[in-house]
Amino acid sequence: MSRFTDFFRHGGRVAWGLIAAVLLLLGVSTALLANTVDVRYQRDVTRMVFNDNLEVLEDVKRSVGAVEDTLSQIVNEGSEAPGDRPYIVVSIADHRLWYKQGEQVLFTTQVATGSGKVLEKGAGGNQWKFETPRGRLVVQEKETDPAWVPPDWHFVEAASKKGLGVRYLSRGQAITLADGSSITVDGNDVVKRTADGRVLPYEAKEGHEIIANGNIVVPPYGTNQRKYLGVLGTHRLKLGDGYALHGTDQPQSIGKSVSHGCIRLRNEDIETLFQMVPVGTVVYVY
Repeated sequence: MSRFTDFFRHGGRVAWGLIAAVLLLLGVSTALLANTVDVRYQRDVTRMVFNDNLEVLEDVKRSVGAVEDTLSQIVNEGSEAPGDRPYIVVSIADHRLWYKQGEQVLFTTQVATGSGKVLEKGAGGNQWKFETPRGRLVVQEKETDPAWVPPDWHFVEAASKKGLGVRYLSRGQAITLADGSSITVDGNDVVKRTADGRVLPYEAKEGHEIIANGNIVVPPYGTNQRKYLGVLGTHRLKLGDGYALHGTDQPQSIGKSVSHGCIRLRNEDIETLFQMVPVGTVVYVY
């Protein structure tokens, strides 16, 4: 009799264990499904907002039981909506920018966006992917005649194209050359100090970086050789984290996926936009 009792007790524990496991699995599956629906919902809503497709938006809202939600709450819950203020929309796929107020298009033009390419520094080094960020950004600052301070990836990319190495130069350091001269920092300039004591500042610009001993030299931040003029065109609208709407010295690139993440415009277009857009303007990128 005790054997039967033990059997049923053991079987009961196994059964309850199986039931608990099934309930746990159902709970996890439900959570995953809910998360998937939420992600798809946010993606679809974003697309509908940028395309002003409110009819499809209503279908999406009904499908998830959110009929009472307002458009502004869905677009950016917890963030201030543009309201009646003008805003910018950028389509990465279409390479186009719109400056809008409500339904009215105040200005539109072609742009260039991120290439999507990946640059690797080397074994154990950094990796950069040149994408234009999607989402809600804000114009934080406006500049005329902006100088470009190239990040490290610029020098890594330039060295890779030329089959050269990369050598970082620090203040107080010198790179000795074969002719007995050296490269060092003097004030705000990277200079060549010759064997006879002359000091010759380098004229560095995009495509004409400092090369020494088979390496491209990376100037320290704050030096004039770490500032390139004209590359960003005539005007820039900063969006934060190094991204911006700006002009270009390569107008033939407009309409293509070729930038390192920023949104390029022709100089005449960024000048027009610069005059129209105040600091604080919301920028939607999709």
